[in-house]
Amino acid sequence: MIETLIAQERKIVTAIPGPNSQALHKRRLSAVSGGVGATLPVYIEAAHGAILIDADGNQIIDLGAGIGVMSIGHTNEQVVAAVQEQVAKLTHTLFALTPYENYVEVCEFLNRYTPGAFKKKSALFNSGAEAVENAVKIARKATRKNGIVVFDHAYHGRTNLTFSMNFKSAPYGNGFGPTAASIQHVPMSYPFRDPEGMTGPEAAQRAITYIEKRVGVEDLAAIVIEPIQGEGGFLVPAPGFLKTLSDWAHANGVIVVADEVQCGIARTGKWFASEWEEGFEPDLFTIAKGIAGGMPISAVTGRAEIMDASHPGGLGGTFGGNPVSAAAAVAVLKQIEYGGVNERAMQIEAILSARLNAMKAKYPVVGDVRGRGAMMAIEFVEPGTRNPNKPAVDAVVKHAHSNAVLVLTAGTYYNVIRFLPPLAITDELLHEALDVIEEGISKL
Repeated sequence: MIETLIAQERKIVTAIPGPNSQALHKRRLSAVSGGVGATLPVYIEAAHGAILIDADGNQIIDLGAGIGVMSIGHTNEQVVAAVQEQVAKLTHTLFALTPYENYVEVCEFLNRYTPGAFKKKSALFNSGAEAVENAVKIARKATRKNGIVVFDHAYHGRTNLTFSMNFKSAPYGNGFGPTAASIQHVPMSYPFRDPEGMTGPEAAQRAITYIEKRVGVEDLAAIVIEPIQGEGGFLVPAPGFLKTLSDWAHANGVIVVADEVQCGIARTGKWFASEWEEGFEPDLFTIAKGIAGGMPISAVTGRAEIMDASHPGGLGGTFGGNPVSAAAAVAVLKQIEYGGVNERAMQIEAILSARLNAMKAKYPVVGDVRGRGAMMAIEFVEPGTRNPNKPAVDAVVKHAHSNAVLVLTAGTYYNVIRFLPPLAITDELLHEALDVIEEGISKL
């Protein structure tokens, strides 16, 4: 079995990256487009749970989970079994030509567990960006309007439409123009940097005023928002922000799209992060990353009448809802439904929150701790100020990587370290990884 081959422990065999990874990286530089980045150029040969094994035999604690994809854990037994069984039976027909059951089963799961007391339908795609593209298409078709509002610090993808929806141009969009039309950015709730005392409803009214005065509602099809922003630095909006926005949108005939690509599927301790804001009622959800244990699949789920606005053939794609990926998704969704997965995310939050807040109290370079469930972050500042401190982040990340702990950065100002561990991580591994992080902070 996989778990007997990969002990859940950190092990440093060589410098990181080691000689085999360095040799592979030379091959990569010769063969792979320079446009594809490399956060940590160690080449992974196997993984299980929360441990990665590189080409030199180093065992690395994974606190990134493939940017939130491996929520269920690397090589989860049920996912592996489902993929092996499915790949031996059927790998492709194209659902729009000759359909198959597990596509339907994934949609049934999502329709059942996305928030909202209304009839829902779903459609399956390949990636988070593709889900966002299709949500925009659906909203425009349903409303017969064009305008899309997105928010400061947002990230939605790397396609032409979605990089136009991102807040930061670099590195996702600069030089790739022209950008897509009819996209407008408005202020986001950022409690750490908003005026002191600003409430969620006040921050929402700031955004609404901007929409009404700068954008207008006459041609506004949808607002697209991450309930917890991912690449923007794990920004959790102030309570009341999301509800106030959705109330305004529905009063004005505007569709609300919750981009749950990074924060959905049990990552925050609930099926969807939208559930944390009482009264927040998205019409559509975009879903990807953690849904299928590493297999590529995504979805748009939402109000049946909106999802049915498209004409037949208007949605879909060659590989969307592929049978093997759909089988993996069913295996993940069944485990969440069975219980224990959301609960584990909350246990991880308890550990992360306690440890990270203790670091904040001890080290003035840590300005803010935020997040929900197994989606937490620390924002680094110049001590005594709120000025972003990117050099501190770079130093801590370098220390972590050289000591076999994989962490990821985030934030508009590149000054955030985010924690997205697989939910399969043990308490012992998580504490050990945090010890390494704290050691790096203490050396600043």
